[in-house]
Amino acid sequence: MGKATVRQLENVTVVLFSGRITVGDESGVLRDTLIGQFERGHKNILLNLQDATYVDSSGLGELVGCFATITRGGGALKLLYVPKKLRDMLEATRLDSLFELCTDETAAIRSFTASTPTRMSKLLDHFRTP
Repeated sequence: MGKATVRQLENVTVVLFSGRITVGDESGVLRDTLIGQFERGHKNILLNLQDATYVDSSGLGELVGCFATITRGGGALKLLYVPKKLRDMLEATRLDSLFELCTDETAAIRSFTASTPTRMSKLLDHFRTP
C-alpha cells in the first residue's frame, strides 16, 4: 500500500509519496492526501516521487486528475524527483509540458513564489491539440 508523508516548508506543502501509483487503494492514498491538503487551504503542493516504486497508466490518470482539481481551484501542483519510467511516460503522452518537473527541492519551493503561466490552460490545450 502507498504511503504519503506531509510536511510544510514556507508556503509549500511537500508530499513524499512512497509505493505504487495505480488505480485503487494505493492511488487513493495519493489522491486523498493531495486533494485533502488542497481542501485544507494548502494551495502550493510539491509532490516528491523519489520513493514511488511503480506507475501505470491509471496512476498517471490519477496524477492528471489531481493536477486538474488543484489548478482549477487556483492552486499549483509540481512534481519533484520524478523516476525515469514516469518521466518517459509523461514524455510519451506529451504530459511533460503540463507538469512542472523539479530536480531540486529548494529551487522548487522558491519557484512557487515566482509567477508562472497558468498550467490549466496548458491542460486544456494539450487535449485540444491533435
